[in-house]
Amino acid sequence: MIWTNDPTRWMLVAGMGVGYALVCLAPYLRTRRKRQAAARAKAEAAAAPGWIIAYASQTGNAEELAQQTLATLKLAGIPAQLSELSDLSAADLQQAERILFLVSTYGEGDAPDAAAAFAGRLMTTTLPLPQLHYAVLALGDSAYVHYCGFGRALDQWLQAQGAQSLFPRVEVNRSSAEAIAQWRQHLSHLAGTSDAPDWSAPAFDAWRLIERVQLNAGSAGAPIYHLELMPEQGALPAWQSGDLVQIAAPADPANARDYSIASIPADGSVQLLVRLHTHEDGSHGIASGWLTQQAPLGAAVQLRLRQHKRFRLEANAERPLILIGNGSGIAGLRGHLKARAMTGQGRNWLLFGERNAAHDYHYRAELDGWQRDGMLEKLDMVFSRDQAERLYVQDRLAAQAADVRAWIEQGAAIYICGSLDGMAGGVDAALEAALGREALDQLTATGRYRRDVY
Repeated sequence: MIWTNDPTRWMLVAGMGVGYALVCLAPYLRTRRKRQAAARAKAEAAAAPGWIIAYASQTGNAEELAQQTLATLKLAGIPAQLSELSDLSAADLQQAERILFLVSTYGEGDAPDAAAAFAGRLMTTTLPLPQLHYAVLALGDSAYVHYCGFGRALDQWLQAQGAQSLFPRVEVNRSSAEAIAQWRQHLSHLAGTSDAPDWSAPAFDAWRLIERVQLNAGSAGAPIYHLELMPEQGALPAWQSGDLVQIAAPADPANARDYSIASIPADGSVQLLVRLHTHEDGSHGIASGWLTQQAPLGAAVQLRLRQHKRFRLEANAERPLILIGNGSGIAGLRGHLKARAMTGQGRNWLLFGERNAAHDYHYRAELDGWQRDGMLEKLDMVFSRDQAERLYVQDRLAAQAADVRAWIEQGAAIYICGSLDGMAGGVDAALEAALGREALDQLTATGRYRRDVY
């Protein structure tokens, strides 16, 4: 080590040290402020018992509606507190007199990731709740067999514990405006006010489709396209890696489709990865068919940005990351890798699965570049059909259980993006085998295990 008495150098070193310390301290301070705010809200509620608005959200819809519900009650002068469902204990439920539950369903009837601990801890037990008056807003998608499955299960469990429903469960199919209006009407009646805040979602803006490139010509799988879009007017809006866009196709503007953003604002455009969906009768998906086949370059696209807080980096921005996915799920993971590369965070491990390396190695040049530049410490690409025995990303993950444990011990967070069928469940099982269910649940509870699966 070379020592120096040069005061300028000492000041430079000290300044760099302070700067690095502030960068490392920021996520801790954000987390601490969030915990302190939650503690204050709980203390205030204990001092002046009111309503609890409990939400369980996978992509942010339930949380957004919960915040609007809170605003309506506060406007009417009703004391209320907002709480994630996972933060409610048995004692909280037994002491509360009124709780409004706004919950989404993950996959085929399961609780959202953040509510899985609540479901396992409380909904498998008997907990007398004769004093509790409640209502349930259940969000879901009727394309799934177990539509609104978690909301229905929660409602049935509450009834079985003796809780009394304030009004029948309201079910929301794919953000149905009519169903949300029904919830709002019930709420206004309970609150004794019709002067509720505006519940309308942000308006769609006009964007232009400026680029479309098929990435997997010759693939055995469905065509997948890289798209780029720019706003027709004004500057490019801000978003964070992990966020989503909603696109309203002309043939079905009432049912917007969500897509993971594959870029960051520094790229100068919103970039998406869209796989063409083909039905059994040969027709294409309404949104994917229009975006990839019908809309010409330069076409106007109705688009709005959506925060996806459960898949953002946030407090994990300084942690090592294990990024796992398949298919079009590379979009959300690519956004995170871009954000990490921009801030010089190189402790990233990507495990990704597709069919054949020759046709389905999406964004290969970028991934090779990040690996070469030290921004991608570990890269595992798994191509299921490039060998006699079919291998998937969960198989590679299981074979590297020791590395998974080592990264987690070093503070890593895990992000999953891709298909719900097969991949997400297989990866969860592999992680459980490597870490144990209790440890995996703890990672979920602390925000170090996050999923965007569909």
